Amino acid sequence: MAPSLLERVRTRLIAGQGEATPAHVAAALREEGVLLGDSAVLELVEVLRRELLGAGRLDPLLRLPGITDVLVNAPDSVWIDVGAGLVRSHITFTGEDEVRRLAQRLAASAGRRLDEAAPFVDARLANGARLHAVIPPLSSDGTAISIRIPRATGFSLQELRDSGSATPLMAELLADVIDSRLSFVISGGTGAGKTTVLGALLSCIGPKERLVIVEDSAELAPHCEHVVRMQARTANVEGAGVITMRDLVRQSLRMRPDRICIGEVRGAEVVELLTALNTGHEGGCGTVHANSATDVPARLEALALMAGLDRIAVHSLICAGLDCVIHVEREPEGKRVVQGIYSLERGADALAEVRAIAVTSDGVTRMGEHSEGFMSRLVSHRMDSQ
Repeated sequence: MAPSLLERVRTRLIAGQGEATPAHVAAALREEGVLLGDSAVLELVEVLRRELLGAGRLDPLLRLPGITDVLVNAPDSVWIDVGAGLVRSHITFTGEDEVRRLAQRLAASAGRRLDEAAPFVDARLANGARLHAVIPPLSSDGTAISIRIPRATGFSLQELRDSGSATPLMAELLADVIDSRLSFVISGGTGAGKTTVLGALLSCIGPKERLVIVEDSAELAPHCEHVVRMQARTANVEGAGVITMRDLVRQSLRMRPDRICIGEVRGAEVVELLTALNTGHEGGCGTVHANSATDVPARLEALALMAGLDRIAVHSLICAGLDCVIHVEREPEGKRVVQGIYSLERGADALAEVRAIAVTSDGVTRMGEHSEGFMSRLVSHRMDSQ
């Protein structure tokens, strides 16, 4: 069917507030002076349902096993990631107008707007996927859509080990970190697997512990018996009603948590997290964007300085509250691995220093020169928790 006719049928259905049923579609076709057989009408119904309710041409991609990302750069440039890096898809759009309509409809389904007054959107769709879209003139080459699809069920620590993402020794150390109630952050670049590893570790938490999770966009789904999940809220179309991560972290402290988890530390909420870790809330955790473990203190410092803390105070909180950094990387071929565990110690200049505890290279994990003191701390924490 010609795109122009498809658009006119779609417009008639929307104007008449009719659903994409065979009867409504056939009536719209008659008004356009077009007659089609039953099979053609049913095929058109399926296309329109995808256009009006689903993700349109992207629907088949979103149903692919193992899909993690769907990216639309242009009408003829659609990319996907099924766990082994980005590859170009065969899916194409008829033009910029179709891509823009899809982005606006997906935004509307999440209660957000996407137009000249609000040219970008970051929202969570009903199926749990995270949508980001931006339209011209912010995007020079046309509407850009990014959809990140969370895994239906989170990985377990055993699955990370079986897949080679964590060596047997690294998996054992990660389990010890959880059992000993150490506080940690998971660092890594975009798409390195921080949330995946965090979810696997949280699933190791025992049933007697109450876990409170705070996220900007809900992605974590750990297999825990006692978990409370909270999600930040953006402003509505009138610009009101925003609930920040910092607000939720403050609320979490009043909810009798045994552990507090921040899905991603990216703003002023770092102050509340570090303060909580220094006031008896052991076992807290989160993720942070950093290219290497050694960059984590600087990254946390930058976030805390923007929230009003001075440098020495930030590093004092880091050294006193955080026990370790778990760094994950994405290898050139697309495989995500736990690269190492690092401790945070106060240096001679009173600033936090990162020291290697265990590092994986070429599939082998080797203990670092500073591992002895850290292992003693693991035993001490485990005895205290018992």
